[in-house]
Amino acid sequence: MDKSWIFKDRDSLEYEIGVESFLIFAEENSKDPNNIPCPCGHCGNFRKYNVKVIRGHLYEKSFSLGYTDWIWHGETSSKSVRSSVGSTFLPKEQNAQSETVDVCEATYNSDDHDSYDFNRFVADAEKLLSKGSECTKLESMLKLHNWKSRFGISDSSFTDLLTSVGSFLPQDHVLPVNAYEAKKTLSDLGLEYIKFHACPNNCILYRCINLNGSECPKCHLSRWKVAKDGKLRVNSPAKVMWYFPIIPRFKRMFKSPDTAKQLIWHSKQRSNDGQMRHPADSPSWRNIDYRWPSFASDPRNLRLVLGTDGINPFNNGLSNRYS
Repeated sequence: MDKSWIFKDRDSLEYEIGVESFLIFAEENSKDPNNIPCPCGHCGNFRKYNVKVIRGHLYEKSFSLGYTDWIWHGETSSKSVRSSVGSTFLPKEQNAQSETVDVCEATYNSDDHDSYDFNRFVADAEKLLSKGSECTKLESMLKLHNWKSRFGISDSSFTDLLTSVGSFLPQDHVLPVNAYEAKKTLSDLGLEYIKFHACPNNCILYRCINLNGSECPKCHLSRWKVAKDGKLRVNSPAKVMWYFPIIPRFKRMFKSPDTAKQLIWHSKQRSNDGQMRHPADSPSWRNIDYRWPSFASDPRNLRLVLGTDGINPFNNGLSNRYS
């Protein structure tokens, strides 16, 4: 089926004919005509509506450009795989409007799509929060966890919130009942983290040579909290830093063929015309190539940049909040 109309102007006749052909195809292959995934750029197949509403979305918000294999609407893709609930799941391209779907794809190796963990994760991604709901279980968990993180809500308060919200939902809802179950729902995203004890004044992290220390060697503050009676609460750190390991993130980036192609673009497609258009054209990049040729020989080796946006690195009296 020709899908070039997706890239046409929404006022054109080609786009209008294409939308109608898609709606006919989607309705013929749907089990419930009133609950068809909407492929517009805003909904990203997470929300379900009838044909009339979807038609309005496609003209108002356009068709999701990354959705060229209509696997959510009954079309078989050569790259698709089947989940445990009988639906296909594998986005072809990255799409800013359906980041949750991309995260699901990047979490697992392409050879592991038939694993139990992947099937269970996809089932959660597709499962509606309750019958007739416009939100999936995974989507609701991502929004609630984002809210929890932004306002520093404790696990006990989060559990109370889930309990209260669950009491307002129909009895068939799939919202987790407590913070522990909610964390388990998102654990398969691969968002693992490591917690390091830190000095209250941010002098050091208690790792490596300071792993077993009880006070900061620089400012001599205690590693542990001090109770109201002045006693140290051993094993209760005064400050904790949450570290998200970067290596697993790199691995997930290379699991996506499209992202992996962009990561090595500087080696395969960069123009060597003497003009500076990319960091790879800079003297700093060439200096790294010269000093560490074995590192530079493999284009998959990534180079990290430390951004100082908003921080003045010079002690000139204008802004000295940071060292």
